[in-house]
Amino acid sequence: MTMWPRSDRAIPAGTAQVAQAAFPKGCLAIRIRDALGALFEDAQFTELFAVRGRPAVSPAPLALVSVLQFAEGLSDRQAADAVRGRIDWKYALLRHEVA
Repeated sequence: MTMWPRSDRAIPAGTAQVAQAAFPKGCLAIRIRDALGALFEDAQFTELFAVRGRPAVSPAPLALVSVLQFAEGLSDRQAADAVRGRIDWKYALLRHEVA
């Protein structure tokens, strides 16, 4: 597997609005994203990947999923479900659009 760093994980403005409306007092994932910004960048992981081969899944969001999974005490399956279905996790995993 090879990695092509991605830095354009922009979150649509509508998704940010829905996340804020769904969690008006915030929640762990939203507070992490708002307070710390992007915790991980793909460039931090480039030395771990081969130069040739099929592209791998972006490692920065995967690292954040591991942090959120541990913080919430979730199984792998529960974490995968959270990535697919929870707006707060989507909010935390993507970047805000720069206006």
